[in-house]
Amino acid sequence: MIIRLGYVAMSTVVKNASPSKTMTVTNFSKLLDRDAAIRKLERLGSENLQNTLRLLRHNRAHDIMVFRFSSRLIPLIGHEMLGDWDPITILSAEFQELGSYAKQSGMRVSFHPDHFTVLSTPKEDVLRKSVEDLERHTAMLNAMGLGVEAMCNIHVGGSYGDKEKAAKRFIQNFSTLRPEVQRRLTLENDDKTFTAQETLDIAEKVGAPMVLDIHHHAVNNNGEDAADLWPRIRQTWSRQESEQSEQAAIVLPPKIHVSSPKSESEPRSHADYVEVGPLFAFLRAIASTTPKLDIMIEAKMKDGALFRLMEDLKMQEGVSVLDQASIQL
Repeated sequence: MIIRLGYVAMSTVVKNASPSKTMTVTNFSKLLDRDAAIRKLERLGSENLQNTLRLLRHNRAHDIMVFRFSSRLIPLIGHEMLGDWDPITILSAEFQELGSYAKQSGMRVSFHPDHFTVLSTPKEDVLRKSVEDLERHTAMLNAMGLGVEAMCNIHVGGSYGDKEKAAKRFIQNFSTLRPEVQRRLTLENDDKTFTAQETLDIAEKVGAPMVLDIHHHAVNNNGEDAADLWPRIRQTWSRQESEQSEQAAIVLPPKIHVSSPKSESEPRSHADYVEVGPLFAFLRAIASTTPKLDIMIEAKMKDGALFRLMEDLKMQEGVSVLDQASIQL
């Protein structure tokens, strides 16, 4: 099994390269010249995109081929005060440069919209804002010139007192999304509500790939073994080559999320680094049936955690190092 490691949005190694510089609504409102205030938002967005490009160059230098973009690239995008503002078009050159570099480098990139983007909600206004957010993420990926291999990962959402009804709402609301938005979505189990088993059932029904978070599974399960669920999870990453095709083709390797508990008293919070033991036990369990796997590291130390995990993986039996951010098991 070939395993590639990636990390989320920001670097703890590259200095002064935040991709999430922002402006508060309060500060925006204080600026009397609205046009000047919007220009400032656009400058911040441009800086965020340029810093993201810096991170991609850093990644390429260290053979890191899996990366998640910040969802805060454009400050205040989607806010009701700025309904007539189209920053994605205005910053199209920066988006195009970012996407071109990712494609030329062969990087797998993605988004993870914030927790307020939920399709299981019973509230119409929340659903409307959630759909609008998914459309914005899709528009950013389109502006980068990236195909549906660049995906957006979401959770199922809250249960709102009735998990079965919430799951049905998710499935119904998912079905109303534009087909392109649907094709870009992956579903991830969460740490409090929808377990890996429950998320997998929904992913199979809507035809979306599932991202298994093994930390979330450890703190939210009904006794299922993640390795036992894996054959079905892996199958969600299959795609029909055409409507007439009888055999599915794997377009992307399956992806999982990894992190470690911060402490015994805070088992759901993320530690600075990833403990290699639980992760490696899972990898050994699935290696014989999984040719390729991508791992998104969600530890607090970002790429610093990636580099430490690589050092720890090098010490494990059966591991061959392929480059600075990938191994073969």
